[in-house]
Amino acid sequence: MKLFQRAQRSLFGEILDWMLTPLLLLVPVSIGVTWLVAQGIANAPYDRALEHNVKALAELVTVKEGHAQFVLSQSAREILRADETGHVYYQLLDGYDNLLSGERDIPQPGLDEPLPPGQVFLHNSDVHGQPVRVASMWIASGTDDVPPTLLQLAETREKQSVLAAEIIKGVLLPQFAILPLAVLLIWLALVRGIKPLSVVEARIRERRPGDLSPLDESSVPLEVVPLVSSVNELLDKLNDSIGTQKRFLADAAHQLKTPLAGLRMQADLAQREGANADELKQSLKQIGRASKRATHTVNQLLSLARAEGNSANAHHQPCDLAKLTIEVVREAVPRAIEKRIDLGYDGVEPGAPGVVFDGNATLLKELVRNLVDNAINYTPSTPERPGLITVRVLADPFGHVLLLQVEDNGPGIAEADRELVFEPFYRVLGNEADGSGLGLPIVLEIANQHRAQVKLEDAHPGKQPPGALFTVRFEGEQPS
Repeated sequence: MKLFQRAQRSLFGEILDWMLTPLLLLVPVSIGVTWLVAQGIANAPYDRALEHNVKALAELVTVKEGHAQFVLSQSAREILRADETGHVYYQLLDGYDNLLSGERDIPQPGLDEPLPPGQVFLHNSDVHGQPVRVASMWIASGTDDVPPTLLQLAETREKQSVLAAEIIKGVLLPQFAILPLAVLLIWLALVRGIKPLSVVEARIRERRPGDLSPLDESSVPLEVVPLVSSVNELLDKLNDSIGTQKRFLADAAHQLKTPLAGLRMQADLAQREGANADELKQSLKQIGRASKRATHTVNQLLSLARAEGNSANAHHQPCDLAKLTIEVVREAVPRAIEKRIDLGYDGVEPGAPGVVFDGNATLLKELVRNLVDNAINYTPSTPERPGLITVRVLADPFGHVLLLQVEDNGPGIAEADRELVFEPFYRVLGNEADGSGLGLPIVLEIANQHRAQVKLEDAHPGKQPPGALFTVRFEGEQPS
């Protein structure tokens, strides 16, 4: 039951509903219980008076030789006199159910055997269509051969109803007067109870945009502490995220500054007076190289931004990792041939059991492409020692494990640098290969979105050069 319907849920309204709804539902229950209690209270004194009166009338009944005689005295007539609020009837029957005096229509008590003489039996009945309260009493006939005489005194219940109504009014009217006051007090208590939330809200609104310091948990109620703690954790994560973005932007600006400065310098050299054709050609070559490097850096930045932007709600669908990997390898073959590197695929075929899983095909191809490009960039190739890159996809359909491996025979990566290479713009010192330092961070980001693990180790431990082996481990149920 909702007392207050709202378009948006309100904590104040929810608490008020749960407090007022039971209170208002208890009102009719309270009325019913009060009515029953009032009826019992109202009946008790009239039952005692009725029992007393029937005993008083019984004293006026005399039985001689089995014959009952009943003489009404003036005091007895006062007992039987009706008033404005009710009627009184009496009945005197001998042991053979013959009416000796009084009202014939008073029903007899529904007992299998009469009670011992002198005991009063109270029960409810009807006389002339009116509900009455009847007191029945048996009077001994004085001989064993004659059954006892029955005396009944019946009284209508108007007096009890009037008294019960008065009791109910006396009990319920104060309750109806107190109920609005109780609602008001509940309202004020709730306003005061949720005031700390308003205080927290005011503190947050008063903060400057750059203020991400944690909120004070000691000044809020115990029940609000978990909420404030969660907000503080969010502020801490947001602070770290903003710090990471600032460092990323600074590093990106620095990385773009170098090729752009080279472009401007080579353009100035090409425009100088007296430059011959060879020098002009060399400047144009350097301009093209710097432009290519800047374009690659921008593309990598866009790929990283796209990967991070899809982390919240990436669209996943069944993807064949073997098929995606083979497509990427085919696209990279011309570049590998240009660098005289032997690039090949060695793994399960597309459509094999266990190679299909839910993922984002575009991001997965970007992951494979960056691993392959990274291997091509950092794997030297000479006639004496040609470069060799092997890409594999291995599947275990029973263990629900899918592996992507990119192995090369290059110089490898020192163990101290294996965690650092996954940070944006980090490049191993002493390496002259072209790169932006964003390929492996993109791989890690896409792998995290697919709940995969990335591992870097030596391809040939104990040999020189050791080479590098990147392994991406995907786990989970394959789609049916």
